[in-house]
Amino acid sequence: MLAQLRRDWEPRFVQFIAGQPGSDPAHGLVHLRRVVATAVRLATEEGARIDIVLPAAWLHDCVHVAKDSPDRPLASHLAAAHAISFLQQAGYPSEALPEIAHAIEAHSYSAGIPPRTVEAKVVQDADRLDALGAIGIARCIAVGAALGRSLYEPDDPFCERRQPDDSGASVDHFYTKLLKLAGTMQTAAGRREAGRRTAFIHAFIEQLRSEIGP
Repeated sequence: MLAQLRRDWEPRFVQFIAGQPGSDPAHGLVHLRRVVATAVRLATEEGARIDIVLPAAWLHDCVHVAKDSPDRPLASHLAAAHAISFLQQAGYPSEALPEIAHAIEAHSYSAGIPPRTVEAKVVQDADRLDALGAIGIARCIAVGAALGRSLYEPDDPFCERRQPDDSGASVDHFYTKLLKLAGTMQTAAGRREAGRRTAFIHAFIEQLRSEIGP
């Protein structure tokens, strides 16, 4: 089924995504390709339905809401509605649409929607894994730079004497979100990979600490 879906539907997903307005350095087509690849691997390990996972992974960010927008928690609801409208018009099997919508809605960290299917768990884990490891660090710094944030707070770079504030510094985002993601993983495969990628972030922090100095 995967080969058929990729042949018949993946080019249409890519074309649809390419026509959507807005994006940021962390949520473009390259991000989607990584999330899809990870989601396919997790789906294989977890026995998830690929006809739900593949479209949900491709379309989960089809509506862009800026990271610093007060409407950010609504992004996954808007994306689900937009994705389902596209899939209906494109003739995607209707029986899969409710679960695709749920997987898109539940992927979001800020929305706080618990995933209730293995497919939603796979998509959520795949998206969150892309916020960890080397890619996660690069995405965090790229978004921070685009928003005019400093790399770190010089007086307390690692939030040892203050509460982290990721509206001011990118490294603070490690503490407000990224280092918490491993504890939110829904699948066994996701937890294993999150552990490896989180260890890389800790190693980056220690390297940065050694370069900044006392």
